Amino acid sequence: MLVPVLFALCAAFSNALATVLQRKAALSVPRSDHLRAGLMLDLLRHPVWLAGIAAVVAAAVCQAVALATGPLTVVQPLFVLELPLTLVIATVLLRRRLPRSGWAAVAAVVTGLAVALVAAAPDGDRTQVPMDHWIPALIVCTAALVGLVTAGLRRPEGRARAACFGLATAVAYATTAALMKTSMHTLDDGGLTAFLTTWQTYGFALYGAAALFLLEHAMQAGPLVASQPALTLGDAGVSLALGITVYGEAVRTGWWLLPQLLGVLLIAAGVLALARLPLAGTLAGEDRPAEARTETAP
Repeated sequence: MLVPVLFALCAAFSNALATVLQRKAALSVPRSDHLRAGLMLDLLRHPVWLAGIAAVVAAAVCQAVALATGPLTVVQPLFVLELPLTLVIATVLLRRRLPRSGWAAVAAVVTGLAVALVAAAPDGDRTQVPMDHWIPALIVCTAALVGLVTAGLRRPEGRARAACFGLATAVAYATTAALMKTSMHTLDDGGLTAFLTTWQTYGFALYGAAALFLLEHAMQAGPLVASQPALTLGDAGVSLALGITVYGEAVRTGWWLLPQLLGVLLIAAGVLALARLPLAGTLAGEDRPAEARTETAP
């Protein structure tokens, strides 16, 4: 498990760096009440956002190696460390100070993750998945994605919309990871030609693009305290479900569910506390003037 864990941690760090850079760029473009492709064109003009994309690419490579060498139920839950790492990186890049309550929240997330993973002891690493596993999983994930986006668009800017977009992003990220795992095993077994001709490769590219698109809108939809917990916990939860139902991975049950629940509660409490920090609000643009948040009408 050492290799997948190390690469998953590297991926979480790269994603955290990307988040800081992308949010800094996202705060400098007009906000909108609707999904718009123009948002991506605006961001492409910002070097900071492009640096964030480079960090995303590095994270994707590390994640691919982790998924190719370890279970989905181990790799994806480690990404709950992304928020603590994001705030720690932000304290360095933005020359801010994380209060004691922030460090306590970081400790809660790390401890909770360790307790949950040790208690769950995920096992299994199937390399190929039959279509009768993929079809129902993709139908459910796609329906959930469409439903969450639709629900978010029906709500005004604020917590509810941010939570819907954050959870939709989580579903897209988890589905991307599940598809990427099969693609990486295909690359390892059959080489580049097999990788480029398997449908899972184009599936994870599609869901990955959707995740990136939704993430940018989740950033602008409402407070971080609404979107980030939904994204962090949703990604881990959906990935766990996909690992068990699609890849046949197993976690311990029985009385082991109690420490697992304790770990999840610690993670949730830590993530919520971190998302409420002023630094997290600054990264999410919650301190921007109202006139700077709204796209000017033509």
